[in-house]
Amino acid sequence: MTTRDSDILIIGGGHNGLVCAAYLAGAGLQVRVLERRGIVGGAAVTEEFLPGFRNSSASYTVSLLNPRVIADLRLAEHGLRVVERPYANFLPLPDGRAFRLGGERTHDEVAQWSSRDAQRLPAYYAMLERVVVVLRELMLRTPPNVSDRFVLADWLGSLSVAKQLKHLDMRGRRDLLDLFTKSAGEMLDHWFESEPLKAVLGWDSVVGNFASPYTPGSAYVLLHHVFGEVNGKSGAWGHAIGGMGAISEAIARECAARGVVVETDAEVARLLVEGGKSVGVALADGREFRAAAVVSNLNPKLLYTKLVEPGVLDDDTAQRIERYRCGSGTFRMNVALSELPDFSAAPGTQLQPHHQSGILVGHSLRYFEQAYFDAKSKEHNPGWSRAPIVELVISSTLDDTLAPPGQHVASLFCQHVHPDVDGGWDAHRDTVAKLMIDTVDACAPNFRRSVLGYKALTPLDLERTFGLVGGDIFHGSLGLDQLFSARPLLGQGNYRGALGNLYLCGSGTHPGGGVTGLPGRNAAREILRDLKRGPRPS
Repeated sequence: MTTRDSDILIIGGGHNGLVCAAYLAGAGLQVRVLERRGIVGGAAVTEEFLPGFRNSSASYTVSLLNPRVIADLRLAEHGLRVVERPYANFLPLPDGRAFRLGGERTHDEVAQWSSRDAQRLPAYYAMLERVVVVLRELMLRTPPNVSDRFVLADWLGSLSVAKQLKHLDMRGRRDLLDLFTKSAGEMLDHWFESEPLKAVLGWDSVVGNFASPYTPGSAYVLLHHVFGEVNGKSGAWGHAIGGMGAISEAIARECAARGVVVETDAEVARLLVEGGKSVGVALADGREFRAAAVVSNLNPKLLYTKLVEPGVLDDDTAQRIERYRCGSGTFRMNVALSELPDFSAAPGTQLQPHHQSGILVGHSLRYFEQAYFDAKSKEHNPGWSRAPIVELVISSTLDDTLAPPGQHVASLFCQHVHPDVDGGWDAHRDTVAKLMIDTVDACAPNFRRSVLGYKALTPLDLERTFGLVGGDIFHGSLGLDQLFSARPLLGQGNYRGALGNLYLCGSGTHPGGGVTGLPGRNAAREILRDLKRGPRPS
């Protein structure tokens, strides 16, 4: 059965697909969203993983969601509420001490480790903010669609970028270049001397990034994670009441208000192509839908290698998309707890502020680097760190809707594991899950016995469930060769795909991964421009 009742078909009901749909429908277009799973939201969903325990299944914390998306789509009116952490990070250390970052006592806390670092920290934050203010605006812009040779200087020299860079003096431009090209480790070693501070700041450079913090270009991954804000506070992190699914549900409500048709359990099996143009999609259940334009919210590699039949793409595009780098060192767990962790460095199972922060197990940049080398080399086991990095976020300390009274749910975001372990991930899932639990237990000795159950997601599980190829939470590595006009490939940096009437709106486009909504917003603007429709997002 073939249906043509939509102007636009969107493949994938992740948050960017829903954002794109809402903006397009707001311009009067008929939009249909086709989602493979039984729930919309992609990696930004809240699900029950154990009877009575719900948690954000994959993405687990809020900062990058763009304020313009929140306002334009009336997300607060649709029930979205984000609460802030009391402070950013709690770092238990091997010697029994603890380091805390964020809040009013930051200066005094840092000074306990280094008075020099305490004096330099405000200047470091000011440096980041000078750069981020400019880049935040560029995140809202469509990169120039460079179609041949491209280097960073080409993008920085483009007219749209030049208008923003005029706000940066020469010092600021040099800082920008450093952040794009240097390693996070090199930058942090220049700025600071205390290992706990460098570890907490450097964690952002390896989140979802299968690399050492001393890998050139990792400073940009650090920068990518500080673009955000919560409730108007720059660089803050928070929790969406109801979990990350509350964000997707709020966007879906606005979609419904604007007349978007959303179908779940609607797996797209194939892109329909005629005369070099996308004309619709074929579903796994045999139905076909046709429309004036097709928009993909999928990882570009997944789109072009799984939904586009062989021979449709030109040879160069096909070869380059095969080399498009995806892969994360991420092992994700949702854990049900009978009580809060009793940290040796901060004793007690009663609720304390550190339980509501991002709890980081991994005390130095060298520790992060060794975790990467272990997993990458496979020297000691089939492909995971012997001493992994774990960020623990106990969502139920901020949101009592997620667990039964007196009990808790925790998100464990763990690194490093190899995306492709020897023997396959299905053979090693529980072994690695137990290692992650033991890693937390080493600094909170009641943790293992408090675990009531868990759901572990290997890189393979993240790919199977959410379409995150190689477990890549960004839909493609954030290297300079895969950013801006080159995301996902040169010639497709402006949200227009490899075929006529095909558009891209997912995290594999500018400005990249994270729950921002910006790829969807920016793509909608370009689609509306091509269709000569408005209003368009500014």
